[in-house]
Amino acid sequence: MPNVVLFFITILIAFLAGNESYAQTKVKIAHAIMSPRVAPVWIAQDQRFFTKYGIDAEIIFVRTAPILVAAMVPGEIQIGYTGGTAVLGAAAGGSDLKLLATFTNRVTYDLVARPQIKSPGDLRGKRFGVQSIGGTVWMGAILGLEHLGLEPVRDKIDILVVGDQTVLAQALAAGTIDATVLDGSFSLRLQEKGFSILAQFSKVAIPFASVGPLARKTYIDKNPIVIEGVLKAMLEGSAYALSPKNKPSTLASLKRYLRIGDSEAEIAYDDILIGLERKPYPSLAGLRNIQRLLKLQNPKVGKIEVEDLIEDRFLRALDQSGFIDNVLASYGVR
Repeated sequence: MPNVVLFFITILIAFLAGNESYAQTKVKIAHAIMSPRVAPVWIAQDQRFFTKYGIDAEIIFVRTAPILVAAMVPGEIQIGYTGGTAVLGAAAGGSDLKLLATFTNRVTYDLVARPQIKSPGDLRGKRFGVQSIGGTVWMGAILGLEHLGLEPVRDKIDILVVGDQTVLAQALAAGTIDATVLDGSFSLRLQEKGFSILAQFSKVAIPFASVGPLARKTYIDKNPIVIEGVLKAMLEGSAYALSPKNKPSTLASLKRYLRIGDSEAEIAYDDILIGLERKPYPSLAGLRNIQRLLKLQNPKVGKIEVEDLIEDRFLRALDQSGFIDNVLASYGVR
């Protein structure tokens, strides 16, 4: 009889070890933007990749990166999905946040303006909406304006804090602001109403550590298996989203999360194809661009070694093991 009991215990352990719902680690993952480039997170959730890699993920939308970062300090949120701007700002305040990867390493916004504004030069003296001063949208806007030869103070461009991209698009349509930067899925609706697209920054290479997963060093060091699982899920989510054969289900996810229609979803899908890095190593050039502008507001930012903000050993290990190449190949992504 003891041998029979031992046999069944052995079988039970083997079953539980192979059951993906066993020993799942609960993790709160928060993103601070509503953008197609959150697709690695959304797809990983919809396709159960987090579960596949041992993560019981709760996905949360937080209105601004500063609020997200503040919630990460006491551990209310374990993984953030936002830009290098938030990491630099937090580091200046003594936080131990680290970038684990960056799925977008350049500015990809469209510069959208009221119909009467026909050229970038017409923005002088106008009202320009952003999500938050020092945030990812603000930084993309400033870098984009700089690329066009504009400087807000010199050119009397009034930068106004309005809200996320949904709110920014509404404010532009209502005439509360004169211009802003938006993802293509939002700018398309305004363009169809006669609003001007003054620039498409996705067509130029402006280095910018735009969006990706981050965590506190203390959490990373205590939970390496969780970090690896989260990264694996997001990497597979990205590969899935980039795969042509999965376009219908990716479009369905984008429409649901972004609350957009078919035509906007197609634009959002193109944004993914353009914006998502196949191997999302954080961009030092992008972080230095952020540092250069942020230190004008906060001199402490200028003293930070941006290399110290990157914790890519997990990403490198996955790359060197062949995981990234294998997952991209399995979905037919080049």
